[in-house]
Amino acid sequence: MEKHRGFPGRLPGTDFQFVLRRANKDGATPLTARTRYPDRRPPDRRADAGFMQALWDHFGEEPFVRGNLDAGRLSWLFGREVVPAEDPFDPASYEAMLRIDVDVVRQSFPDLDGLS
Repeated sequence: MEKHRGFPGRLPGTDFQFVLRRANKDGATPLTARTRYPDRRPPDRRADAGFMQALWDHFGEEPFVRGNLDAGRLSWLFGREVVPAEDPFDPASYEAMLRIDVDVVRQSFPDLDGLS
């Protein structure tokens, strides 16, 4: 499992985790697209925006390996802002390649820094 050095471990001041410390011995948790309902709690929305900002700051438009990024946090963005960058795509692989869909991010997170 590739570790993304310099990537924030969590949303500052919260317990919202962004990365894993070590690989799961049973394999990676599969990524699944989770529905973000409009009535989500404000802390959850801030965590999504903070994680998206960290992804953008760290990777930009370049494809990146899933590595030690938290599957739960990625799943809130997967299928919309974060999409597979390879075909076939294995959602249960630490080596899976992903990329940011910039057009969707601009619509979903218009206040993110560096996207204009």
